[in-house]
Amino acid sequence: MPVLETRLDTRDAAFQQNAAEMRKALEEIQALLDEAAEGGGPEAMSRLASRGKMPIRERIAAVLDRDSPFLEISPLAAWRSPFAIGSGFVVGVGVIEDVECVILGHDPSVRAGAFNAFNAKKLMRGLQIARENRMPYVQFVESAGADLRGQGGGDPEAAIQREIDHFAESGRLFYEITELSKMRIPTISLVFGASTAGGAYQPGMSDYNIFIKNQSRVFLGGPPLVKMATGEDADEESLGGADMHTRTSGLGDYLARDEMDGIRMCREVVAHLNWRKLGPEPAADFEEPKHDPEDLLGLVSTDLRSPFDMREVIARIVDASYFEEFKPLYGPTLVCGWARVHGYPVGILGNNGALFSESAEKAAQFIQLCNQIDVPLLFLHNITGYIVGTDFEQGGITKNGSKMINAVSNSTVPHITIITASSYGAGNYGMSGRAYGPRFTYIWPFAKIAVMGPKQMAGVMSIVGRAAAKRRGAEFDEEADAKRAAIAEHWAEERSKGLFATSRVSDDGMIDPRDTRIVIALSLSAAYNNKVEGTKEFGTWRM
Repeated sequence: MPVLETRLDTRDAAFQQNAAEMRKALEEIQALLDEAAEGGGPEAMSRLASRGKMPIRERIAAVLDRDSPFLEISPLAAWRSPFAIGSGFVVGVGVIEDVECVILGHDPSVRAGAFNAFNAKKLMRGLQIARENRMPYVQFVESAGADLRGQGGGDPEAAIQREIDHFAESGRLFYEITELSKMRIPTISLVFGASTAGGAYQPGMSDYNIFIKNQSRVFLGGPPLVKMATGEDADEESLGGADMHTRTSGLGDYLARDEMDGIRMCREVVAHLNWRKLGPEPAADFEEPKHDPEDLLGLVSTDLRSPFDMREVIARIVDASYFEEFKPLYGPTLVCGWARVHGYPVGILGNNGALFSESAEKAAQFIQLCNQIDVPLLFLHNITGYIVGTDFEQGGITKNGSKMINAVSNSTVPHITIITASSYGAGNYGMSGRAYGPRFTYIWPFAKIAVMGPKQMAGVMSIVGRAAAKRRGAEFDEEADAKRAAIAEHWAEERSKGLFATSRVSDDGMIDPRDTRIVIALSLSAAYNNKVEGTKEFGTWRM
């Protein structure tokens, strides 16, 4: 394969400014990640320590193989919400006894590990990753059940609806856990403390349960609820203690002396699973990129209208910077081609402008070809959408754009999506946005994702309002319209920011651009736990 050359001038003033602004943004993100790692704060952490308990991140670090990575999912969930950053759950992909597993951990320092609207989404996402990629599911359980305090404030009717939605979503986890078992994907629960109501069903539905002596307590209703429901005065140990469940009820399979003994048992359970990945092994003799990944810091401007060549990104994430470009002279606003990342073959689609008919057609053909040879797809977003206008409609942009979306929708090889800059409208769909089921989706710090750009949204609202006033025969209020447009643009701008999107669990996490290569490699490795088989069948094309 040819080596991608670079035209990037790292001494250019614009590049230097972009890099400086990116470093500043990464410092702010790191501060948020540090806050998430603090859980419920120093007082809550001290309370845990006084009880001889480890923080959730220490528990996860202890169960992982030495020096192995942990790919955390949605670590900034619940930013700018009534809940703690991270939402009280840690979810990610890690290696235990050489087996890649999805790991979920309740953080008991945050509202006693209770379920809320944000961490329920993270939990369901973790289960989805385990299911789609065929990975054992390990959960560190310590939960008070549903957070009965809710989000607080707001419209009472909306609050009730949130609770209904939350009840349905958190209840679905019981189905999802037992479905994994049905699919012969092992589920393991290590119970670290009190697990009540919905928290009790997590071990209840699991294949393997490890309880900790004098620490684990599992019951559908704790002593207060039992007293209210039946009048019985029950003590916690008799009602749901570790000894009772391992000796009497049979819910527990293993009784650990302490937390580290339970973690040792968890590793032993994973070791005996005889787990094998179904996908082929990557090539072992890969080379690092020829160009420095540090350069990725200066590619993207805070002004996303400033263009950059997606080949510069590709050159810094693929093995040896080798890239075999497909149809380089046709549909140039979409770069397509083949490469490898950490020895894994991958087909890459990257935006270099709006999607025209030719680039959409090229994408559809390329996706079909990758499915023919069972090669995963990597989508690199910087897309304002499909081109619009009379000439383009007459030239078939809707028809050809639909071919591309058809191909994306029906493709069965794993998709990995990285939103590097803009990702607007139907362009997001055509580039396998979250709604189209990619195995993993990540976002860079300056990226924005929305139905359309903020200025365009405000302008469209103004045009629609003006037309409506004309139909009514009313005078159009220019001053009021200007105020509405400014407000709409402001809120659209704020809601389109990548940090807001990632905090609402619309992707799997915001990543440092320099980490893009390793994040892709970890995601491909996870996907290869399952078979990688492309489809030969697509929906009807409008030829």
